Amino acid sequence: MPAAVLHVAEGVALPETKQLPPTYKNPISTLATVPEAELCDGSIPIIDLEALQGPRRSHIVKQLGRACEHKGFFAVKNHGIPKTTVNNIFDTTREFFHLPEEERMKFYTPDPNSDIRLMTAYKDEVENVFVARESLKFHCHPVEDYVNKWPTNPPSFREKAAEYLTNVRRVEMTLLDAISESLGLERDYIEKRLGGHYVSLNYYRACEQSELELTYGVRGHTDPTIITMLLQDDVPGLQVLSEGKWMDVNPIPDTVVVHVGDLLQAISNHRYKSLLHQAIVNCEKERMSIASYCYPSSDATVGPPEKLIDNDHPAIYKDFSFGEFSKQMWKVITPTDKRLDFFKCSAA
Repeated sequence: MPAAVLHVAEGVALPETKQLPPTYKNPISTLATVPEAELCDGSIPIIDLEALQGPRRSHIVKQLGRACEHKGFFAVKNHGIPKTTVNNIFDTTREFFHLPEEERMKFYTPDPNSDIRLMTAYKDEVENVFVARESLKFHCHPVEDYVNKWPTNPPSFREKAAEYLTNVRRVEMTLLDAISESLGLERDYIEKRLGGHYVSLNYYRACEQSELELTYGVRGHTDPTIITMLLQDDVPGLQVLSEGKWMDVNPIPDTVVVHVGDLLQAISNHRYKSLLHQAIVNCEKERMSIASYCYPSSDATVGPPEKLIDNDHPAIYKDFSFGEFSKQMWKVITPTDKRLDFFKCSAA
């Protein structure tokens, strides 16, 4: 797996070996901004991961498939990640972002090809908004290949991050098997195309009341991944677009949120839709989340398998390699699944 990465979709990272100049930028200009968005209440599908190992597997697989198809996201309970491991990764994340600025900035680099990179909050002068998220992003699979590049301050960082990420990888593999099965494919269909694993430790400081209307946590985007797993603390902030309205996805204790990425949309022949989501901030309490990104190897073929194509379901996307997808993202920088348009079949 190439170590180089590119940062798109509000900082999501993907492997790549060469940077290309963008030809245009396509912001989400048709969606309401945070203060104008009409919020809606909606149910969050909850998948019992433990039940995938028992006699109810076929039922849970169908439930998972419906969540991917109709919602684009779900929460996972009974995932087996110990509570102490979850508490430790949040404590470690908080300690890192509470370090003096000069200590944190040791990991800042303008080079998007770095194995580890601190992303800072910034102001978008064009749209006159402030994007408040700070994040530390780094490669993490296999752990032994990257752990020596991770911070040593706080002293527990490497140990606690490795413990959490090893658990997340296990959950990820279990989910990908079930997702493949939900599409009627072999359980290891997606697994055989996997590449690395990338993580983002996200930190949102409390916002001044006077700045709240012009401040995003992170703006609306889809992820250029297969799936993204998001661990939230107990502070609300995640929103997803559901039926044209922003829906709050408030934290549910002892669960992890999983959502469909662009590449699963392509693999599923547009049956599963990539989730448009954003993060908002508040003026009372800091918020943290841990996002884990799953993506293929650079030479892996992405596109709908023949088993998902027939006269009633013609191919929406042609086959492409993940390397080709990454290069195209540099040419057409967009925060949404429109980055897949280049790979649509002409008749689609």
